[in-house]
Amino acid sequence: MNLITNKKNALLSLFMIAGHFLFAQIDKNATKETKVLYENLKLISKNHILFGHQHALEYGYGWSNEPNRSDVKSVTGSHPAVVGIDFSGFSGKSKEQIEKTKEILRKNVIDTYERGGITTVSWHFINPVSGNSFYKKDSTAVAAMSLIKEGGSHHEQYKEILKTIADFAHSVKAKDGSLAPMIFRPFHEFDGDWFWWGKPYTSREDFIAVWQFTVSYLRDTLGVHNFIYAFSPDNKFNSESEYLERYPGDNYVDMFGMDDYGDFGRDGKYDLEAATKKLCIISDLGIKKNKLAAFTETGLESIPNPTWWTETLLKTLQTKKLELAYVLVWRNDATSPTHFYAPFPGQVSAPDFIKFYDNPYTLFENDLKDIYKNKFKL
Repeated sequence: MNLITNKKNALLSLFMIAGHFLFAQIDKNATKETKVLYENLKLISKNHILFGHQHALEYGYGWSNEPNRSDVKSVTGSHPAVVGIDFSGFSGKSKEQIEKTKEILRKNVIDTYERGGITTVSWHFINPVSGNSFYKKDSTAVAAMSLIKEGGSHHEQYKEILKTIADFAHSVKAKDGSLAPMIFRPFHEFDGDWFWWGKPYTSREDFIAVWQFTVSYLRDTLGVHNFIYAFSPDNKFNSESEYLERYPGDNYVDMFGMDDYGDFGRDGKYDLEAATKKLCIISDLGIKKNKLAAFTETGLESIPNPTWWTETLLKTLQTKKLELAYVLVWRNDATSPTHFYAPFPGQVSAPDFIKFYDNPYTLFENDLKDIYKNKFKL
């Protein structure tokens, strides 16, 4: 008994560095830059949070496809630290359309990486069976998770889609030859009823089977080693056990996330106490399991509240001692006058956003120095 205990203690000491556990990244063959990013995100989360914006560099309020432009930069002088892209255009389109999308996103990812920023990837996955949308509400939508899992009628088709993603992951090569790391966040908001992979249409067993296959196939078969894998339900959980109800296991997740618009002013409803409780759950899981945690999506459409950034978002993030790597708000549509989640010059919340930017707790791209190097500096 003592021998076993001593061996356990000896092994435990091997996994400790200066009193801290090594971070439990699931890809032991991850690229050096991906490993370093993972570790630096964990370190940053102890005292800071990175700000992210979806589709920040592809388009913004009233513009699209302009080099080195973002609405966040127009207001603050810096791009967001985390830039969101989406793999929705990688399936359900013609080969020519897919290649065009890949080329646009490839440049986006490489440029962000070479500036020192970080890319996160959502996946509004066009239904591979009905082929027309990622929403379940469409009349021809099919609950397809049971069909794309191993043994399902569309499993081989799903493998081909994953090969397209792997090809992209292998292609985001910087001038120095290194691959840009990406935080990959598949099947998000899976506890809701709006996507075809949502909880009402997919058994727990099928969801876990597809998730585990997705990670294993990309990582172990297709050799993708520049992904960090994020697990992010919507905000429908109220306990750790509810959050983990569809959790695929510690070997298949790098980051605990949450998408929460409902507690932050959507339809005029604010419940910041509930939001804080949920953020504590994912932060605590990250600490307990030596993984990352992040506020993977939030925002207030049109940002009519002029102090939303400091009095709602920042105040909630700082109410408790949270360890969250980043917070990301949703996109600014190029043509809609109301569908935007980050300010632009002249928008009513822009002055408050500058206060949010100036707060020492929040970090933007200009604050990042050597995020992909071993010695990270603020």
